[in-house]
Amino acid sequence: MSKTPNFTGWRAVILAEEDSNVERLRRQLSLLGLSSAMQWLPLGGGDLPDLVIVDADRGWDELLPWPAKRPARPVVALLGSEAPGRIAWAISCGAGAIVPKPVTSASVYPALVLAVSSHEQRKEEEARIAHLEERLRLRPVVFAAIERLKVQKSIDEEAAYALLRDNAMRQRMPIERLAALFLGGADVMREVG
Repeated sequence: MSKTPNFTGWRAVILAEEDSNVERLRRQLSLLGLSSAMQWLPLGGGDLPDLVIVDADRGWDELLPWPAKRPARPVVALLGSEAPGRIAWAISCGAGAIVPKPVTSASVYPALVLAVSSHEQRKEEEARIAHLEERLRLRPVVFAAIERLKVQKSIDEEAAYALLRDNAMRQRMPIERLAALFLGGADVMREVG
């Protein structure tokens, strides 16, 4: 995240029971421009809020609708316990930050910023990994295109790869896409020189 977010207009859901900590938290969220709702029921997977705050001292696995460590929204844990199991549970929920109990006004904003930053970084890493996995799955297509070029042009593997790579760069497309188009019969290979 390159800049600190402005939380004005954001919606938060606090998964906790009403107490003085939640009251202070809601007051601070309001001052930061967030609207908040509180519930002590599992969060539905439908219209998700912008931010989820969960009582990690009392939470349970089915409280959040996503798989472990893959939150659909930034998560902040409310935590008063030092119990390793409760900390591990908060991490497994995808919590990117902790607001310690008792809640103080100075602890809320930094936790929100950290949770949002952590969530955005996780999404970027997942997208990068998915992109690399897709390229890896398409490697056989590139190898097949190289083999076809070797036969058609009577060139060695290195020259075939260079021809494929140079055409991909010239046409500003991934080499995997150019290889698939070439194997599909499209006239995409031009002599580069």
